[in-house]
Amino acid sequence: MMARGKVQMRRIENPVHRQVTFCKRRMGLLKKANELAVLCDADIGVMVFSPHGKMYELATNGYKAAYGQMQGESSRKKKPQAIPQEVLALKCEIESLQKGLRYMYGGSDINHTSLDELHALESNLEIWVQNIRYQKMQIMSREIDILRNKEGVLQAANDILQERITEQNGILNSTGSVMIPQVPFQMNGRSNYGF
Repeated sequence: MMARGKVQMRRIENPVHRQVTFCKRRMGLLKKANELAVLCDADIGVMVFSPHGKMYELATNGYKAAYGQMQGESSRKKKPQAIPQEVLALKCEIESLQKGLRYMYGGSDINHTSLDELHALESNLEIWVQNIRYQKMQIMSREIDILRNKEGVLQAANDILQERITEQNGILNSTGSVMIPQVPFQMNGRSNYGF
């Protein structure tokens, strides 16, 4: 059995590999936390946020009760401050996204954009490109399926017509009339009929 090499801890540049690694390690983390809760009867709470902002969580019943009680106490103390901070964070995010849109449509000067904003714009563009590529692959796959179905229908129609021609040739030969030479119609990409 070969030993695994040590994995270097640095950011994975390929977004697809990064997403796959995130999913695998997230599942491993949640599995280990669940095992710890079951084996040791511990109250555990784990929250993981994906790069896209989606939250994944695991919480035991004891942790949920303790967290609810703690949250109730802290919300009474900090509620007036939390809302303005949240509003400010959302305003900053909206402004950043608007700058990115203005830049994409040629209405913003790139020199007045900060490095953090450029990184955020770049990561958003990478996500958009991945989504566009995925949608293109889905559409092309559906188109291929449609063309294969059409090919099957045309092949079946061709077979039926070929049988009719053979039957007609048999009828004409048995009555002593003129014989029509049998030339099968071939289904290929170079049809004279535009199929």
